[in-house]
Amino acid sequence: MKSKVTDYSEIIKCFKDGQTIAIGGQANHGSPNKLIECLLDSGARHLTIISIDSGDLDVSIGRLVHAGVVDKMITTHIGKNPETVGLFEAGKIEIELNPMGSLVERMRCGGVGLGGVLTKTGLGTVVQERRQVITVDGEDYLLEPALRADIALTRGRFVDPIGNVVYHGTGCNSNPVFAMAADLSIVEADFIVDLGEISDDDIVTPAPFVDMILKQEVRFK
Repeated sequence: MKSKVTDYSEIIKCFKDGQTIAIGGQANHGSPNKLIECLLDSGARHLTIISIDSGDLDVSIGRLVHAGVVDKMITTHIGKNPETVGLFEAGKIEIELNPMGSLVERMRCGGVGLGGVLTKTGLGTVVQERRQVITVDGEDYLLEPALRADIALTRGRFVDPIGNVVYHGTGCNSNPVFAMAADLSIVEADFIVDLGEISDDDIVTPAPFVDMILKQEVRFK
């Protein structure tokens, strides 16, 4: 099988202006910081970022916000990053807030080919203003449509050369789902291991969902 390990110089060519980028991790844990650096180095702008949060001030996803390359975020909260809050209040960045479970389910639906998910979360709130209400057996639900990205940036603990991924701790929060729901899935590995070193029982993201693996290079420290 062909190795998916890819040089930094090839990965930065994947990013273009106006793309929707899904980025795994939460509260700066399990975030693909080296891939975020690749995205910054690519010079791509006017991005839509799908993520659990917007990181801290100039940390992880917050680096993208600080660099001014993000036009819109589809996320669950922005309160940890005062810069994102300030930009939103000034009308300089668009924020679409989702309940956390709804955001993850929307991405999961996008990854497995479903049109969306029905949920009661958000009924009677501002969330309902932008969602279709569907009645099933006399009960109202909001239709949360499936969500996909042009590129997913995720991070795994152990990754083999063909893209089987094992995560560590809270790295499982969003990385596995986001890796499924993009046209191009790129993973950053803490450790790239030989083929066969990962037990089949430990694989969380199977190789077919991964297109590229960032090669571990000296430039990243």
